[in-house]
Amino acid sequence: MISEEQFQHELDLIIKNAIREDVGDGDHSSLACIPTSASGKAKLLVKDEGIIAGVEFAKMIFKYVDQELKIEVFIRDGEEVTYGDVVFQVSGSSQSILKAERLVLNSMQRMSAIATKTKLFVDLLKGTNTKILDTRKTTPGIRAIEKWAVKIGGGENHRFALYDMIMLKDNHNDFAGGIPQAIAKTKQYLIDNNKELKIIVESRNLDEVQQILNAGGVYRILLDNFDYETTRKAVQLIGNQCLTESSGNINEKTIRNYAECGVNYISSGALTHSIYNMDLSLKAID
Repeated sequence: MISEEQFQHELDLIIKNAIREDVGDGDHSSLACIPTSASGKAKLLVKDEGIIAGVEFAKMIFKYVDQELKIEVFIRDGEEVTYGDVVFQVSGSSQSILKAERLVLNSMQRMSAIATKTKLFVDLLKGTNTKILDTRKTTPGIRAIEKWAVKIGGGENHRFALYDMIMLKDNHNDFAGGIPQAIAKTKQYLIDNNKELKIIVESRNLDEVQQILNAGGVYRILLDNFDYETTRKAVQLIGNQCLTESSGNINEKTIRNYAECGVNYISSGALTHSIYNMDLSLKAID
């Protein structure tokens, strides 16, 4: 996984680019009618229910826009919220609050939806030893905050990107000439480049699972689109030789069944690509 320093750098880039995109050469709506010296207060109002996420990120945005803004937090990341709750209050320059408003709302609405979806999946897995993972099916440019939201919801992050873990999927294996060849070439690549990266290999059937086990040196086997019976057989075949992961159109109705097959992880792109933003608003306080 990426380091805390790398992760912070990603967050900084998201904020910097989003403000560039949204503000450009100035928030002329605010500049036109609000004095530079004007100060005010606003509250983050919940108009929905679920798990709130993005509070700490919002604080980073406000501070990037204006170091003098003051934020008083009432509800922290990961806590349940319902209609009418006030998450935090921000005070200071009215122009600065308005400049940060849309980025704060856009980020928190999406992060909260992801955290809420993740918490739903986590709750469905209670009593099993299976953990929920996200994927790289994220919104380009804001992966860091989407994966952060998964963690806030109680899930775990898969690899962050292409550079922090090896994942040999069907196309890699086919282009390399087969699973044994792909794994052998990967091991040699890591030696030649002095890299220590974990290897995950995707399998499409039990024969491919056996090929992966024969090759050895794999951290986790991805069981892609296996049915329940085949998943159970794969888990028995793999035993303690490496970790297991189920993936492929797994949803709220099927996730528990896959967990009960004994897999260590279930990965779901739906955590980040199939969610509806939580309804939040930033309202001025008289």
